[in-house]
Amino acid sequence: MYIPEHFNIDDDEVIYDFIEKNGFATLFSYHNGEPCATHLPLILNKSEKALYGHFARANGQWKDIEKQQVLAVFQGPHCYISPTWYETTKAVPTWNYVAIHLYGKVKVVQERKVILETLNDLVTKYETPDSPYNLNDIEPSFIEGMSKGIVAFKIKISKVEAKAKLSQNHSKERQTLIIKHLEKTSQKDNVQIASLMKKNL
Repeated sequence: MYIPEHFNIDDDEVIYDFIEKNGFATLFSYHNGEPCATHLPLILNKSEKALYGHFARANGQWKDIEKQQVLAVFQGPHCYISPTWYETTKAVPTWNYVAIHLYGKVKVVQERKVILETLNDLVTKYETPDSPYNLNDIEPSFIEGMSKGIVAFKIKISKVEAKAKLSQNHSKERQTLIIKHLEKTSQKDNVQIASLMKKNL
């Protein structure tokens, strides 16, 4: 990923927090000699510096994925920035966004205990705190049968690229103007980008 110096994120905790909040990733690899991508939730294990997830077994991407380096992309909020928001007409449109790229090698996970723990981590993360659903309450034979339809994996992270393009290359005055315009809308991404920009001012 192309990252000018002022857009680079080099704080591990900021990167990890971003992944925790934006865990639905796109996983890229080569399959049968062509680029291939799957959209799926990934769980970050900070102590292992690894990602855990699973494919549907019918998705052939997993069959040759252990032979290569893969790329997991985590996309955060993003929005259009209009030049009409600036103090001058001598400007062009742009796009503000946050994205994290993680590279690594994949290992297919066979251990039943690790597979069940990973599935439980996903449920625990995304079910609401007051949800009555608990994977441990489900009939073990049913979980066992369903788990046969997936292929679990672990990605050992070898490289991280993190970018927050938030108009840092513009003056503080112009950034303030952009924030004001973004906050006038009800669009979620606009509001989130405005909030992130405020933190950088």
